[in-house]
Amino acid sequence: MGTVLPSGLALALALALALPSLALENGLARTPPMGWMSWERFRCDVDCETDPRNCISEQLFMEMADRLAEDGWRELGYEYINIDDCWSAKQRDAAGQLAPDPKRFPSGIKALADYVHARGLKLGIYADLGVFTCGGYPGTMLEHVKQDAQTFAAWGVDMLKLDGCYSSAEEQAKGYPEMARALNATGRPIVYSCSWPAYQGGLPPKVNYTILAEICNLWRNYDDIQDSWDSVLDIVDWFFTNQDVLQPAAGPGHWNDPDMLIIGNFGLSYEQSRSQMALWTVMAAPLLMSTDLRTISPSAKEILQNRLMIQINQDPLGIQGRRIVKEKSHIEVFLRPLSQAASALVFFSRRTDMPFRYTTSLAKLHFPEDAVYEVQDVYVGKIVGALKTADNFTVVINPSGVVMWYLRPAALPLPPWHVVKQQVPGKGFRPALL
Repeated sequence: MGTVLPSGLALALALALALPSLALENGLARTPPMGWMSWERFRCDVDCETDPRNCISEQLFMEMADRLAEDGWRELGYEYINIDDCWSAKQRDAAGQLAPDPKRFPSGIKALADYVHARGLKLGIYADLGVFTCGGYPGTMLEHVKQDAQTFAAWGVDMLKLDGCYSSAEEQAKGYPEMARALNATGRPIVYSCSWPAYQGGLPPKVNYTILAEICNLWRNYDDIQDSWDSVLDIVDWFFTNQDVLQPAAGPGHWNDPDMLIIGNFGLSYEQSRSQMALWTVMAAPLLMSTDLRTISPSAKEILQNRLMIQINQDPLGIQGRRIVKEKSHIEVFLRPLSQAASALVFFSRRTDMPFRYTTSLAKLHFPEDAVYEVQDVYVGKIVGALKTADNFTVVINPSGVVMWYLRPAALPLPPWHVVKQQVPGKGFRPALL
């Protein structure tokens, strides 16, 4: 990742460069972006001669666009088809512009964008703020930022992921805000996904989330996800261990991004797949699938197309949820406040032995006294029934699985909600109502 400046110097530099950009609100990504991304499943497979079906080519993205448009994904909000690394030619063209690989993208990116747009979808693309991309393709060095932004806009691109391989902390502190200005200057609405914090350790003092939220619509905070349950747990642990820093940074137009959904691939069981979906939803994370939509199993598709889950993920308040209970029994409870005084609860088991019967009450989870909630099981779909705050209840959670509830106030009057998004809860925090 290049030379690293002392943390104080890097932060001061970022502050100085970013402060003029505080008016960069572009009105985009008011809810977490949803769609499909190539990287985790298809990586940098560029061998179209021996693997034409799976190589990074215009054909792959056209086929995934067809699947989003025809298999019920688009109507649920999955609207982005995102190209990741390894799409470009190995050299810039004679005018210094990025160009797609001529064999794998013979029609060009503009034609691919037109194809995607004709299906009611949007196209995302990848660049890297460095000498090379992570895969060794031409990077976007500082002198190319404006030119590349204009190129992407001319092609009809709707989202940019800007990675950080082969760049220094100083270059990142200059380049990420500069790309935000350059994208806005094109006049085209382009959602801006930054990898900046991931290359600076994800935490203060090297990362200033107040400034980041003014520059980027979403950002990668941590390591790349891999196709394994260990990788999912590693990401979950980091995000919720650091929730006091991360949770206040998220909101409409600016989201923490724990990386792609790997549901439908090879590394997760059915229960683990349900857990990733629920935990990403409670985190208000972007829902960017990276799987083969041409061959996805019915069970994986059912998880990813759960309407109530998506409704919760896309809640307009945009408050990121928190872990509120961590039991010695290896049961954890997460809560996300939602609009219209609703809440989402996730009961998650890290156990590996057998289904666990977990007993608690809404009172123990700091819900308001004397309230009554209508409870709906997000995965089963059925209404569990009215539940008083003081009532004990038991949920049965499968190993590495979840039970997820959607709770609506059933008995009025309830005190009005005054949700303070930037609050860092203490021991006396009442997560449902303040």
